[in-house]
Amino acid sequence: MDLHVSLDGRRELTAQIYLQVRAAILDGRLRPGEALPPTRELAAALSVSRNTANAAYEKLAAEGFLSSRVGVGTFVSDLPFRGAVEPEVPESPLRPRPMWDDMPAPPDLSAMGDRFDFRPGMPDARHFPFATWRALLAGQLRDSATGLGMYGEPLGHAGLRASIARHVGVSRAVRTTAADVMVTGGVQQAVDLIARVMLAPGDVVAMEDPCYPPVKRLFQAMGMRLVGVPVDAEGLVVDRLPEDAKLVYTSPSHQFPLGHALSLSRRLALLAWADRVDAVIVEDDYDSEFRWTGRPVEPLHALDRTGRVVYVSSFSKVLLPTLRVGFCVAPPPLHSALRKAKHLADWHSPGPVQGALAQFIDSGLLAGHLRRMRRVYRARRDRMAMAFDQDFADVLEPITSAAGLHVTAWLRTDRPGEDAAVIARAREHGVALHSMALCGIERVPRQGFVFGYGLIATEDLDEGLARMRRAFT
Repeated sequence: MDLHVSLDGRRELTAQIYLQVRAAILDGRLRPGEALPPTRELAAALSVSRNTANAAYEKLAAEGFLSSRVGVGTFVSDLPFRGAVEPEVPESPLRPRPMWDDMPAPPDLSAMGDRFDFRPGMPDARHFPFATWRALLAGQLRDSATGLGMYGEPLGHAGLRASIARHVGVSRAVRTTAADVMVTGGVQQAVDLIARVMLAPGDVVAMEDPCYPPVKRLFQAMGMRLVGVPVDAEGLVVDRLPEDAKLVYTSPSHQFPLGHALSLSRRLALLAWADRVDAVIVEDDYDSEFRWTGRPVEPLHALDRTGRVVYVSSFSKVLLPTLRVGFCVAPPPLHSALRKAKHLADWHSPGPVQGALAQFIDSGLLAGHLRRMRRVYRARRDRMAMAFDQDFADVLEPITSAAGLHVTAWLRTDRPGEDAAVIARAREHGVALHSMALCGIERVPRQGFVFGYGLIATEDLDEGLARMRRAFT
């Protein structure tokens, strides 16, 4: 037979020979029992070493495509699927559970970073100290680095856990030690792990309504019965919590998306409710490092005297979401179960990143970065507030918020579908917006938008606001 193999020099030669012979067998150009040229002859014809040709034949033989007879030659194996054209992708009968068909697709994060992107949840990476971070990370990747190449502790890097405990103790008055801290892949994984060790499918979970959509979808995917609890100017309406709830997820220092802080009376009532119904409270303190007016709001965790609160946060807003570093502070009875759950989920978070972050915190670099970013974000926040008062007063009703990297505003019109129409027109002007409609659980929120000012550059803010204004009719 004639075996025609063409080498283009751009791929590894053994792989090219293997793939082309395999294709010829599958599409019937090489028939069962047909002899292939000796490797010496093939190597000479292709101007490659005999070892290269041997390696390709050996791989084909190991997978059952070829068989060899000593002193006779190499032949195409006589197997039933030979001669059939290789299918592109088989039609699989596998289907996900129906609930996944109804689950909204993740946002197109590749689009985040547009010049005039007002969606919430993203910091400004242009101010991140990349050179310093590279140096710290490089130090963690040296041959002499402790534990490099080994699996790590599921609860996290010991140095980082201690650094986090000190950081939240000073910055947020969270009473904790390194033993209570577990490093996670962001808040989302922290909540996932807490739910896994505390809940069973079908358990009732209470959430603020409107809410943070990714956590809502997480609980739904885990098969929990989700109950939305109203939010007013004092935060979560504790009197509306369901008596059979096993867990309540809340962001009391800066409710997402409305921005209200949970009042002291409501905080105490929530803690009393959790004691009475034997529930766990998951406190998401996602962006309290950025506070613009008034004194810092004490976290719910600081008022907890019975160990009902699990405090979760991350470094996504203060540093970069791409680092995927979050943490939870949990009471001792949960430590062992959380450690096991983290081990089963992904064994441990990336060690070099954790080590570099520990140094970043302990050297004072995090504190310095936060001071710089507070100045940057405050200027943007003040400009947004001025624009809402002067240029958008006829179309938007902003909700006063003392912290964070976003502000929520209601549409002044009740015309159905106006929020979607504004978003579509804004996109035509190169502006990305986030609708409040995504944040509802049991009730459709009033039409409005969550405006993030973390991602858009300060120098682009005025033009972005002007473009946005044209989207309102």
